[in-house]
Amino acid sequence: MNLLTMKDACKVFTERRVLDHADFGLEEGEKVGVIGVNGTGKSSLLRILAGEEELDEGSIVMGGAVKVAFLSQNPVITQGVTILEYVMETAHEGEAKAMLNRLGFEDVSIKTDTLSGGQKKKVALARVLLTPCEILILDEPTNHLDQKMVRWLEDYLTDYRGCLVMVTHDRYFLDRVTNRIVEVNDGKLYSYKTNYEGFIELKAQREEMELATYNKSQNILRKELAWLMRGARARSTKQKAHIQRIEERQKMTAPKEQLDVEIRSASTRMGKKTLELRDIRKCFGDRVIIDGFSYIFLAGDRVGIIGDNGCGKSTLMNIIAGTLQADEGVRDIGSTVKIGYFSQENERLDPSERVIDYIKDTAEYVRIDGELISASVMLERFLFDKVLQYQKIEKLSGGEKRRLYLLKVLMEAPNLLLLDEPTNDLDIQTLQILEDYLDSFEGIVVTVSHDRYFLDRIVRRIFAFEDGTINQYEGGYSDYEAVTDEKEAATEVKEAPAREKNYKEKAPAKLKFTYKEQKEFETIEDDIASIEEKIAALDEDILKNARDFVKLSELTKEKEEAESLLEEKMERYIYLSELNEKILAQ
Repeated sequence: MNLLTMKDACKVFTERRVLDHADFGLEEGEKVGVIGVNGTGKSSLLRILAGEEELDEGSIVMGGAVKVAFLSQNPVITQGVTILEYVMETAHEGEAKAMLNRLGFEDVSIKTDTLSGGQKKKVALARVLLTPCEILILDEPTNHLDQKMVRWLEDYLTDYRGCLVMVTHDRYFLDRVTNRIVEVNDGKLYSYKTNYEGFIELKAQREEMELATYNKSQNILRKELAWLMRGARARSTKQKAHIQRIEERQKMTAPKEQLDVEIRSASTRMGKKTLELRDIRKCFGDRVIIDGFSYIFLAGDRVGIIGDNGCGKSTLMNIIAGTLQADEGVRDIGSTVKIGYFSQENERLDPSERVIDYIKDTAEYVRIDGELISASVMLERFLFDKVLQYQKIEKLSGGEKRRLYLLKVLMEAPNLLLLDEPTNDLDIQTLQILEDYLDSFEGIVVTVSHDRYFLDRIVRRIFAFEDGTINQYEGGYSDYEAVTDEKEAATEVKEAPAREKNYKEKAPAKLKFTYKEQKEFETIEDDIASIEEKIAALDEDILKNARDFVKLSELTKEKEEAESLLEEKMERYIYLSELNEKILAQ
C-alpha cells in the first residue's frame, strides 16, 4: 500500500537547487536509506517528508491516517524536565526507562538542560523510537552511539514493522537494515530496490547506460548536422520537426560521472623516533580513566580505539596529541613527528571567509610524490567545485564544513594522523576519499570510531576499553568482534550453573531425527546444488543483459532471493549434519 507520494518536487536554498522536479514514493514495509554527498539535500528531503519544511513547487500526498515520527540531525528538546518525563510524552514509563537504559542512561532523572549535544540526540532517538507511527524518519541515528548501541539499533530497525526512511553514513548499517536506496544527486532522486551492496552494482550499471545513451545520441547528432550542412532547408513540417530534434540533442549534456578522486597522500618525512607512551595514568576526580597504558607507535601503524561512550577514548587521543597532560607516565615524541588532529568538534570557522581562503591559510600548495598540488585542486578532489570554492563558509552545510576541516588537517601534511570520530557527519563519498587517501599514507593513523566498516577498511590493530582496562586485539573490527563473541560464549558456558544430579530422573531420551528432518537431510545436498546452478545461470543472464537496466534489476533481485535461500539451506545443512553426528555418537 502506498503511504506517501511526492510529485514534481522543487526546493531551492539560496543559490542551491536541492530538489529539481523530483519524484518520491513510499510503500508499506519499505526501509529506505537516503545517501548522497553532503550539501546535496538529504536532510532537506527528510524534513520535507516529515512536514517540517515546505516545497517551493510540487506536491506531497499522504494518507489521512498516516503518522510520522522524525529524528532531526540536531534535535531541539523540551527544557526543564527529566529525560524520563520527556520520553514518557510518547510512551509508558516502563518502555521509556528500558529504552533510555539501552541507550546508556542509567540515571533517568537527569534534567534535559544539562545534556550535551550527543546526549540530546540519544534522548530524542529514544522518544522517536517509542512514538506510535506508520513512517519513521531518522537523520543520522547512529551518530554518538557506541558499537554496542549501533548493533542493538541495527537489530531493532531490522525487526521494525513500520516504514523507515533514514540518512546514515554507516555502510554496514545500510546493508543490513535497508531494502531500498535513494540517492540524492544534482537535484534528482535515483531509487534502487536493494540494499547498499546492491546499490553499488546497480549505480555503476545505470551510469554506464546513461553514458552509452548519450554517446549514441551524439553519433546521431553528428549525422544530422552533416545533413544540415549539405543544404537541407526547413521547407516542410517534417523537416522543421527534424531540425527541432537536432536542436534538442545539441542541448543535451554529458551525464555527470562520480568524481574518481585519486588522492595520493601528503605527509612529512618521519625519523626513526616516533611516539611512545609509558605507564600512562589519567583520572578525573576519583574515577580512573586510564591506568598504566604503554605503547610504542611504529611507522605505518593503523590503530583503532573503541569502547563505550564516556570510557576515555577521546581522553587517550588528547594525551597522544599532547593537548591533555597525563597524571602519571611519560609521553615521549620524536622531533620529526608532525601531528594532524581531526577532532570531534570543528575548529572555529569564520563564516565570512571564503572556502578557498580557509585552505590557503594552511597551505597554498602541498607536495605529493614530488609534485606541487594547489589548494584549489585539492578542494576539487574533496568535492568542492570551482563555484563552491568561492562561496563563504556560512553557506556550507554542516557536513561540508566537516569535510573542509578534514581537508585542512590533511593539507598540513602530518605524519601522525589522529582521527576522532571522523565518520560523524561525513557522507559516504567523502569517507571513500578519506579511505583511499589513507591507503597511500605512509605515516601513523590512530582513529576513534564507532563505524565498523571504516574500522575494517582502515585499521590493523584495535585498542578496546573493557572493564577499566585497555586491551589490544589484532585485525579490524570484525576480527575483534569474532574474538569477543567467542569469549562471551565460553563465559556463558562456564558460568552456567551445574544441575544437581537427581538419580530419580529418567535417563535422557536418545536424540533422533523427526520424519521430516530425516527426509530433509536426505535431499538437502541436492537442493543446495540446484540453487548454486540457478545462481550461476543468473550470473550469465546478468552479463548478457548488462545494458538493460530494467531486466538487470529483475535479475539482480532474483539472484538476491536465490542467494538468501542458499544461505538458509546452508545453515540448515550445518544444523542437520551436526545433529546426525550426535545421533551416530550415542
